[in-house]
Amino acid sequence: MANLWVTTFIWAFSFPLIGYYIVGVVDNYFAILFRSCIAFLIFLPFLNLKLKLITIGGLQIGLMSIFYYHSFLYLSVSEVALFTIFTPFYLSLIYDLISCKFKKLYLISITLCIIGAFIIKFESWSLSSLYGFILVQMANICFGAAQAFYKLTCKNLKDNRSNFGYFYLGAVLVSGVSFILFGNFTMLPQNLQSWVVLLYLGVVASGFGYYLWSSGSLMVDSGTLAIMNNAIIPIAILVNTIFWGVDFDIYKMTIGGFLIVLALFLQSKFETFYKNQINFKYNT
Repeated sequence: MANLWVTTFIWAFSFPLIGYYIVGVVDNYFAILFRSCIAFLIFLPFLNLKLKLITIGGLQIGLMSIFYYHSFLYLSVSEVALFTIFTPFYLSLIYDLISCKFKKLYLISITLCIIGAFIIKFESWSLSSLYGFILVQMANICFGAAQAFYKLTCKNLKDNRSNFGYFYLGAVLVSGVSFILFGNFTMLPQNLQSWVVLLYLGVVASGFGYYLWSSGSLMVDSGTLAIMNNAIIPIAILVNTIFWGVDFDIYKMTIGGFLIVLALFLQSKFETFYKNQINFKYNT
């Protein structure tokens, strides 16, 4: 849980940094390629061939980021953050489908965390944002599916660092091809501010963030991992308020935050229930 919480705070900075300093200033494909390359270089010394990790990295960072970055062209920072609230559902559903173990009770806690995040973030929405909404959902599916695949693929992995470089290699391959085919070479970073933000996104948000998150995902249940995907919502709002002076509704934050915490509490109870079921089955 500690890894997930640290990453949640790290990623909370990504929404405003991308929305305010990168999209519309730096080419999207270059930004994705740059942060992927930086993160890949961090784990280069630990490489050990893992073809599945290349695929997962390409999906979770490369393909997800393409949909995610482009959504900022059609949506505000707040709308993008709002529409990411469905990731827990996709993650849990895909994980259960792959593992062939459908845990119905998890739908209760996951629905609670989605409602909580919705209460916090909802302001207004119109059909004019539909294309942006679809882009964010595609990003959510990629992100959720990759987390499910990683958790199932690497659950018995002892040395995560020696293999994780290939996760970033997959991201570099996808983002590199995308930049070459679709990138705007006239929109490369033109000022120090853009480079600094990209370095933060590459070293901290991608390099350490994805590593900590993926490592933490192996230590918790799939339901808890799903809910933690929405814990970033209230923290991202607080970051946006503290560093960029954006106001928020304290009542909505309190109610929504309470529901997310309640979802985590119920999730722990549901996990215990299913573990007891498994133990009872084996003991009998």
